[in-house]
Amino acid sequence: MALPLYYAVINSLKPLNELWLFPPRFYVQNPTFKNFSDLVILMSNSWVPFSRYLFNTLLITTVGTGGQIIVASMAAFPLAKHRFPGKKLFFSIIVLSLMFNSTVTTVPTYLVMMTLGWVDTYWALIVPAIGSSLGLYLMKQFMEQIPDAILEAALIDGANKWDTFWRIVMPSVKSAWLTLIIFSVQTLWNMGATSFIYDEAKKTLPYALGQIISGGIARAGAGSAITVVLLVVPITIFIVTQSNIIETMANSGIKE
Repeated sequence: MALPLYYAVINSLKPLNELWLFPPRFYVQNPTFKNFSDLVILMSNSWVPFSRYLFNTLLITTVGTGGQIIVASMAAFPLAKHRFPGKKLFFSIIVLSLMFNSTVTTVPTYLVMMTLGWVDTYWALIVPAIGSSLGLYLMKQFMEQIPDAILEAALIDGANKWDTFWRIVMPSVKSAWLTLIIFSVQTLWNMGATSFIYDEAKKTLPYALGQIISGGIARAGAGSAITVVLLVVPITIFIVTQSNIIETMANSGIKE
């Protein structure tokens, strides 16, 4: 797991003459930060400021991730702990939707966004992320492991459904929604958004960096620096939350 990350960092510090050596070396003889300085120069020459691309990506990632956690959790709670007509049918549809990746659903999603008038807006990326079925499935499976006795005890003590959800259910499935944060951030942070966004001022950071990479061999050094830049945020979030992610309901001490 560590080797690809190490190799990406090493490549970003290699001058061009070492970057194209064959067989590739897992060390650098003359480390340099020129690749990063070249990346800064290339981004500063763009007619859209680098800060704008960064703002677009941060906005989409933050709102999309936060919205997905809230919506998925609130939808998963009744599916996991309440009985109502069509419950099994709804869950079967959710499981079925997991079979289709984003590439397959791009055209239907575009038609829906076009009908709503959201093409070339941030909502075209944020709303599909909020409605991701993976988050709903993950939260529902974890919430099912919460003993009903705890929820009944909260009800007897006078807690309403809203209090039970926020004060008991959500803390109990902390490992689930922290895992969901990583999945969502990784997806949204690396989203190019070229299928739904056409205004250059609304495009994301991965798109702008991808344009630099497409410049060819002369920009290979900047391209290796881009790889590290795109890795920083997902890896940082994982390091911060990894101690909680490995937790499960089995070792949380909650028993019937």
